[in-house]
Amino acid sequence: MTALTPEEAKALFPDEVVTHAKTRLVTVPGLTAPVALITLDNGHDHTRPSTFGPQGLVSLGRAFDEAAAASPAAIAVTGKPFVFAVGADLTAVEGASSREQAETIGRLGHDVFRKFTESSIPTFAFVNGAVMGGGLELALSCHYRTLAANAAAIALPEVFLGLFPGWGGTQLLPNLIGANDAVTVIFENALNQNKMLNPEKALELGIADVLFDSADYLEQSLLWLSSVVRGEITPARKEIDRGEGWDAAVARAKAIVHGRTKGAAPGALKALELLELARENDLDRGYEAETQALADVVMTDELRAGLYSFNLVQKRAKRPAGAPDKSLARKVTKVGIVGAGLMASQMALLFARRLEVPVVLTDIDQARVDKGVGYVHGEIDKLLGKGRVSPDKANRLKALVSGSLDKAAFADADFVIEAVFEDLKVKQQVFAEVEEHVSAEAVLATNTSSLSITDMASGLKHPERVVGFHFFNPVAVMPLLEIVRAEQTDDATLATAFAVGKQLKKSSVLVKDAPAFVVNRLLTRFMGEVVKSIDEGTPFEVADKATESLGLPMSPLVLLQLVGPAVALHVAQTMHGAFPDRFGVSENMAAFVKAGKTAVWQWDAQGNQTVDPEVQALWQFGDKPLTGEEVKARALEALAEEIRIMLDEGVVAEAQDIDLCMILGAGWPFWLGGITPYLDRSGISEKVTGKRFLAPGVASVPA
Repeated sequence: MTALTPEEAKALFPDEVVTHAKTRLVTVPGLTAPVALITLDNGHDHTRPSTFGPQGLVSLGRAFDEAAAASPAAIAVTGKPFVFAVGADLTAVEGASSREQAETIGRLGHDVFRKFTESSIPTFAFVNGAVMGGGLELALSCHYRTLAANAAAIALPEVFLGLFPGWGGTQLLPNLIGANDAVTVIFENALNQNKMLNPEKALELGIADVLFDSADYLEQSLLWLSSVVRGEITPARKEIDRGEGWDAAVARAKAIVHGRTKGAAPGALKALELLELARENDLDRGYEAETQALADVVMTDELRAGLYSFNLVQKRAKRPAGAPDKSLARKVTKVGIVGAGLMASQMALLFARRLEVPVVLTDIDQARVDKGVGYVHGEIDKLLGKGRVSPDKANRLKALVSGSLDKAAFADADFVIEAVFEDLKVKQQVFAEVEEHVSAEAVLATNTSSLSITDMASGLKHPERVVGFHFFNPVAVMPLLEIVRAEQTDDATLATAFAVGKQLKKSSVLVKDAPAFVVNRLLTRFMGEVVKSIDEGTPFEVADKATESLGLPMSPLVLLQLVGPAVALHVAQTMHGAFPDRFGVSENMAAFVKAGKTAVWQWDAQGNQTVDPEVQALWQFGDKPLTGEEVKARALEALAEEIRIMLDEGVVAEAQDIDLCMILGAGWPFWLGGITPYLDRSGISEKVTGKRFLAPGVASVPA
C-alpha cells in the first residue's frame, strides 16, 4: 500500500485543487443498516469538474475507511451536481519531475480505488454526471454502477492525450464488458477525436448496470441499491471470451493504433501491452504493470507534448492572444453569405444553427442559389432524422435560411462573409458591390485561404470593417478559425469577429495579414518539399511514407488529394509570388492539374494502393532520388525555418499559437505538441534556427 499522509500528498503537488470526499450515513427503505454515501466535491461549480490529485486520493481513501468503519449495508460514491469525476488532475501529472513521483501517483490511485473493489461490503458508484478517465476507473472499481440519463460526457480519453487508463481501466474494463467493446472505448473512441459515449451506449455496453432520470436520480439509485443488497436484483455480467475473441480484439486494437498513430504515441503502445495482460484477470500483476507503464510514459517527451497540447486546446484557445476587449463587439442579428457553393452552404448551416439569426445566400444565378439553400435544408432534415433537432426546431432553422440574386438582401445584415472563387479581383468586386448596400458598421469578412485581406479592402470606403474569417473544411467538424487583422481593421470589427467565432463554437486564433496565414502556409511549405523530392527523382512511395513516423492524420499525397491538387497549386503559386526563394511551383504539379488528375494513388477492391499509371507517365522525374530519412529531414527543417520566420514577422503572438493552429486546423497530433515541441526535442529547431521554440521543460520532461 502507498499510504501517504495529507501532508506528504500536499508536498507532492502543492497547487492541487483538492477534490474532498465526505462520508455521511443515509437511511434507505428495506435496509436495517444505513448506507455510507461518499460525495466527491472540489468546492467549485460544474464548470470546474472534480479531479483526482494526490490529496484528493488520500481524502477518498480516508472517506472509504470511515465509511467501512460504520458497518454500513453498502458503500456508495457519487459526485457534486452534474459531475461525478473527470479523472486525474493533469497538472499533477505534468508536475511529476521524476519517475519515482510518477510511480507514487500511479500506485496511490490503484491502492485507493482497489479498496472499493476488494471491499467485503457491497460498493456502488452513483455516476450522476460527467465521468472520464480516473473518474470512470473509480466507478469501474465499484461492484455496481448506476448512471444518470443526462450524464454529459462518458469516456476514457487517455490514449487521445498520449497516456492510457492507468488506475485500473485497462484491466477492469475488458473483464467487465469484453475485450472488443473495451477496444472501442479505450482505443477507437479516444483516437477518433476523443469521441464520448452517451448514457444509453454506456448501459448497452455494460459499463452501467441501470439508467435513472436525473430528477430523482439519487433516490432511485438508493432504492435500487437496496434491492441489490437484499438479493432481489442481480445485475447481469457478461461471459468473457479470453480465447479467440480476445485475440481478435487485440488485433483490432493494434490496427487502430497503427492506423492512427503509426507507432508514434508511447501511451497507445503501452495500452496494447496492458490489454493483452488483462486477459489473465490478475489485478496484482495488472495493476503493477499499469503503475510501471505509467511511470515510463509520464517521463516521455511525447506525453509532455500531449499535455501541452491539451492545455493549448482547453485554455489558450478559450482566451485568444491579442483579441480586443469583447465589450467592443457589435451584435449580429442577420448574416449574409456571398456564394452558394459547398463551402458557403456549410457556413450557412453553421451560422443558422449556432447564431439562430436569418442567413441569406446570394450567387450569380438562381440554380446555384436554390442548390445552396437546398443543401442547408437537406442537412437540417438529416439532423431531424437522427433526432438531433425537434420538428419545430428544424422548421425554424429552415425558415432562417433563404437565398437571393440581389445583394440588396444584405441591407440589414450586420455580418457579411464572402466565399467566392479564390481570385483577388473577384473578391474586391464582390466587396465593392456589397458595400453599396450595407451599413457603415456592418462587418465584411472573407473566407480566403491565402490572399491579402489588406489588398481586398483597399478600394473600399470603409476598409476598417474588413476581416479575415478563415474556416477549415469540413466547416462543421474542424474547430479552428483563423481571424485575420488587415492593416486597417479596427478593434470593433475584430472584436465582433471573435464574438461570432465563439458563438460558432470555434477556437479562434488572431493572425497577421500574411500570405496563407498559418496552417496553409506551413502545409504548403511542408508538402512543397515532399513534391520537390519527387520531382528530383524520389519514388512516390518513398516520399509519401517518409513522414509516417510522425503519426500525422494522413500522408502528404493523401492530403493533397483531400485538399484538391488545383487548390494546392493555387496556394503554392500565391506563396511563390510572395516568397520565391522558399516556395516553389512544381511543373509536374501544374501538368498533373492540367491533365485533370485528382490523386496520385489508386486503390483496388482489396484496398491495395498503387500509383495511378497515368500520373506515373506524365511525371518527369529527375536523377537525384532521396531516401525517406532525407525527405523527412528536408520537410521538417523547412518547417522549422518557416515557423521562425513567421514568429519574427509577428504572424502570430507566440509559438504556442502555431501549435494550436496545427492541432485544430490540420489535425496534427497531441504527441507532437502541434509541431514546435517535436522540432525542439529532435534538435531540428537548434540546427536550423540556432535556438529552441519553447523553453526547456515546456512540452518536454524537466531537465
